[in-house]
Amino acid sequence: MKRLGVLGSPIAHSLSPTIHLAAYQELGLDWSYEAIEVREGGLDNFLRACDSSWQGLSLTMPLKAEALISCDDVDPLALQVNAANTITWSASKTRAHNTDVLGFSNALKLHDAITIDSVAILGGGATARSAVAAVSKFASNITVYIRDPNREESLFQARGNGRSTLKIAPWDQAREALIEPLVISTTPQGVTDCLVDSIPVVPGLLFEALYDPWPTALVSHWRSNGGRVISGLDLLVEQGMEQLKLFAPKMDLSDLSAIRCVMLTAGRAELIRRNSIA
Repeated sequence: MKRLGVLGSPIAHSLSPTIHLAAYQELGLDWSYEAIEVREGGLDNFLRACDSSWQGLSLTMPLKAEALISCDDVDPLALQVNAANTITWSASKTRAHNTDVLGFSNALKLHDAITIDSVAILGGGATARSAVAAVSKFASNITVYIRDPNREESLFQARGNGRSTLKIAPWDQAREALIEPLVISTTPQGVTDCLVDSIPVVPGLLFEALYDPWPTALVSHWRSNGGRVISGLDLLVEQGMEQLKLFAPKMDLSDLSAIRCVMLTAGRAELIRRNSIA
């Protein structure tokens, strides 16, 4: 049996095992996929201990930057955004990839949002860098609101060769972000709660990268004002489908609509289960 998993810390909350196992069952793949606690600094040792049964890995914080150093080879897109969320093996060599960028792009395309010209991004970490790389392909103006000014250089690098004008703004101006037609929130739980009173009367589209807990305070108030929302589950599923293509390169995955449905259904069911227990 091929082994796969998601690594990070903390990792118990991850929905990745739920959606990946649902996809593998739909595809008839007898693969395992588990959540494994790996703390910062531990990726290198974990990879050294992996044998030939390992097919691929998903990564979450705090390992996305560490993978660039620990892997034998790094995909150019992962280098651009300085973050990898996927590892595959070719023979005995490891390769780091980034599927978060395509995850953002695909989710926005499904919601007819790739013609929006002006975008605001809340947060400056690895997820924000992937968002910058994705929207720089269609937006003319991007403003990123950050708490840590040391992240500015990496955000400009993440833009790559995109045509966008990128502006970095301090977090104390984040309320101004909410007037944009597309707002992407990439911050940890609770960080955007302070912004709910600044949601415009007629808000645009909010892409909330979180999926648990759901809905966030920002999402709830956004919807109350009539705004559209893309959820973090959409992002998780879209980037997960891109991971499937890397984990099973010999399979015909040209039509993933059924797999998308299976993964979304499994993810939603698990979130409902968690909320009912809580």
